[in-house]
Amino acid sequence: MKGARGIVLLAVAIAAVAIATPASGGAPCPDDRGVLAVRLQPCNLKVVGGEDAWHPDIGFHVFWDNPGQEGGSPLVATHYQVRNSAGTIIPPGERRTSWPEEDAGVDVSPTPGIYTFEVWNENAAGSQGAIATAKLRYDPVRPGDVAALPVSGWVSRNEFPLTLRIGHPAGPFSPSGIRGYAVAVDDEPAGEPCAASDRCADAETDLRGGVDDDSLYIRGLPEGANHVHAVAVSGAGKKSAATGHSVIYVDRADPVTTLEGATGGGWANQPVLVTARATDATSGMGGAAFTAIRVDGGAPTTAPGDEVSATVIGDGVHSIAYYARDAAGNANDGGSANGVANEPPATATVRIDRAPPQVAFANFQSPLDPETIEVRVADSLSGPDLTRGRVEVRRAGTTDRFEPLPVEAVGDELVAHWDSDAYPAGEYEFRATGHDAAGNALTTTRRANGSAMALTNPLKLRTALWAGFGGAEAQRRHCAKRGKRRRCRREPAGDFGRRPRERLIPYGAGALYSGRLSAGLGTALAGATVRVTERFDPGSSEPDRTTTARTGANGVFTVWLAPGPNRQVEAVFAGHRTASRSSAGTARLLVGGGVRLRASATVARIGGRPVIFNGRVGAAGAAIPADGKTIQLQFRVPGLVPWTEFRTIQTDAQGRFRFPYGFSDDDSRGVGFQFRAFAPAQSGWPFEPAGSNPVTVTGR
Repeated sequence: MKGARGIVLLAVAIAAVAIATPASGGAPCPDDRGVLAVRLQPCNLKVVGGEDAWHPDIGFHVFWDNPGQEGGSPLVATHYQVRNSAGTIIPPGERRTSWPEEDAGVDVSPTPGIYTFEVWNENAAGSQGAIATAKLRYDPVRPGDVAALPVSGWVSRNEFPLTLRIGHPAGPFSPSGIRGYAVAVDDEPAGEPCAASDRCADAETDLRGGVDDDSLYIRGLPEGANHVHAVAVSGAGKKSAATGHSVIYVDRADPVTTLEGATGGGWANQPVLVTARATDATSGMGGAAFTAIRVDGGAPTTAPGDEVSATVIGDGVHSIAYYARDAAGNANDGGSANGVANEPPATATVRIDRAPPQVAFANFQSPLDPETIEVRVADSLSGPDLTRGRVEVRRAGTTDRFEPLPVEAVGDELVAHWDSDAYPAGEYEFRATGHDAAGNALTTTRRANGSAMALTNPLKLRTALWAGFGGAEAQRRHCAKRGKRRRCRREPAGDFGRRPRERLIPYGAGALYSGRLSAGLGTALAGATVRVTERFDPGSSEPDRTTTARTGANGVFTVWLAPGPNRQVEAVFAGHRTASRSSAGTARLLVGGGVRLRASATVARIGGRPVIFNGRVGAAGAAIPADGKTIQLQFRVPGLVPWTEFRTIQTDAQGRFRFPYGFSDDDSRGVGFQFRAFAPAQSGWPFEPAGSNPVTVTGR
């Protein structure tokens, strides 16, 4: 028993101590009954937001757990109060609930500081348990303003990552001290780093290492004006009243540089002035900006600002590099900065050739083609430009103007053709002008061996062409008909100089046209091509017609001219590389008109029914004139009355005509009259005047 009593007294003593000394607010609920005071003590006491955290608001919310009272007196009330840092209970003092409470909302005094929340329980037996406590840390004070220290000038791409410094707030600091800084970078001049007007959330605080954690590491920013907003944040989360502001101007792009004056793929024949111009839409080309040109990898020519020029002088192909640096320091010069490689410069090409090409006539004329003039043009740098070459000719020893010859490019030569047949006999001199691709030109009158380029005309074998109507067979028949065989034998069959140059043939007939081509002293020129051209008279519907004939071994050619209207006929030998041009001159082939006439009766009664004359005009190869073909109706009495016109009429569009004629004169009785239709010459009618066969009508 003694021992047992001692144990009870010890428990009462421990309870008294528990009531006098507050227990830790974080104490867990006991697992056993323990001392009564401890069994009544609130456990797991916590402050919303954290007991160690500073709070910017005067109100706090505290919650806890009440331990179980199995087998004992139940809890009936809870007591709680708040003490200031001096230990004084602040109004409204101790508060008692009429039930066992497990949370409470309390306010501290407006004065910043660390307050103590005390809570204990009371059971139905009137016993009060030990006090549980928690710290309430209150700091409503805003820290001083800070400055986002500005970054001088423009920031280029090579200056990233960038360190931004934040100025410190003025002291002394509030009880919670400085948690750190909240920083925002955006494109809004009036932006804020925190959503709330007076505080910053923990996640909004970017620099959390205290007042000295004042450097923000920025990996990159977009081009243009970037606005920096910064505030200091107290340990309680309160922010500076005013937001510090600065602007970071960023230009990450190279200036745009262009080059003027470069020849590219072309050639220049003089020094070339190249000019580089740069533009930059962001930082611009002021301040330390410059523009540069580098020729063939040499030292660059630079000039402040947005323009620089350089002159490229020497012959050859030159590489031109051009670049610029803007006011921010961006440059496409191929270098590097802060370990970042710049883009290489843009390049262009300048080609210069100031020397003229080599130009010379061939040393000899080809005996197979003496009219071909060959000129070699050579240039070792830019190369020849044969599209601009010229070859000209004039009579030697005169001041006549040179006449240009047709020229074409063949390989590396200018090849001209001189139509020597078109020039009188004599001495002729030639000159040639050659160009290179750079535009340099050289004119020469010399062959490659240095001798003068001169030719004596005629260059080619002279030819003669005779032609006319008829031919060997036609001549034979003509002589046989007239009994002149012996004379015809003595007449050379090829004496084409005696051929008639004009022939009249009847309507609808063709004609034989032949001739002979000779060279030199009359030697027959065999296998040559002769072109025979027929040009029909106005009014003909036939187009001009050209027939090609080839001379035989005796130099003779023969062409059959098909029926058609009147025409001019000409034979021409165009010449070739070794023989000159010749023409037989113009011959005239005349075609009589085709007229037919019929009478409705061969006997005409005096005073009786008229005789109807009708007929038609042939117009093969022509068209009837628009107002008809004029026809003269004529009569005669053989041996007494010559052909006499008694009426003129017009045909219709098809060339037909009709006319009734009555016999009324008694003197006509027993007389046999001959009638014919005569087609006279008429403008636009391509046939010779002709009459029809006569028809006889006897009066009765």
